[in-house]
Amino acid sequence: MQFKPQFGEVKGNIARAFALIERKSADLWVLPELFSTGYLFASRSDLLELAEPVPEGRTTRALLEFARDRGTFLVAGLAERDGAKVYNSAVVAGPGGFIGRYRKLHLFGKEKVWFDPGDLPLEPFLLDRVKIGVMICFDHFFPEVARTLSLRGAQLICHPANLVLPGMGQLSMRVRAMENRVFTVTANRIGEEARGGEVLRFTGESQVVTPDGAVLSRASRDREEAKAVEVELERALDKRITRYNDLFADRRPDFYVLWA
Repeated sequence: MQFKPQFGEVKGNIARAFALIERKSADLWVLPELFSTGYLFASRSDLLELAEPVPEGRTTRALLEFARDRGTFLVAGLAERDGAKVYNSAVVAGPGGFIGRYRKLHLFGKEKVWFDPGDLPLEPFLLDRVKIGVMICFDHFFPEVARTLSLRGAQLICHPANLVLPGMGQLSMRVRAMENRVFTVTANRIGEEARGGEVLRFTGESQVVTPDGAVLSRASRDREEAKAVEVELERALDKRITRYNDLFADRRPDFYVLWA
């Protein structure tokens, strides 16, 4: 799902997001990064005012209620407050309740000023019998994120995003899908935000990508949209490239650099 949240309008943003997806049927919905708050914070206090605890905060509670009532799973980005720290996070919710959270590891631009870097391990979440991974926006520039999730069994990687570099995230997530033979779902936002003398324009083009890097579905650059497509997640269990080559079995980790 992609849409244009209004900065600081948490209640309205949640309502708008749900209005876009409630008339469609899907087992899993992926919503953008920071979907309930907007993106362009002007100060740390600005962020602290809107950040919420997880799972007690109103955004997570709304996601849990929607997931329960609709019998669906949700991955959605929000600003998470944990004591004195604030993370750019994504929540995973399902019909049975709260499943988990991911905190963005690689902060982009002024996020490095306002947010604390993520501190949770890259572990997939089990949804029924399917394993999904979660990464957020700028994480797409770091292939180690998708590779780690894939090596740990993720069949589909959910990618809430607020992409501002035209085409880059859409392209790299196709590569992340192909080089790991997994599905990827990028939920971007549209429109622009202007605050504190800064203007950001978001690129839309949310997409679902297959394990061979093909775009199964892509949204527009500038319209609010919710798309539901069917995927065969069993394909992500097959890592064979040719009859002689298996993507993971052929790895040579003893030759790879394992230090910073």
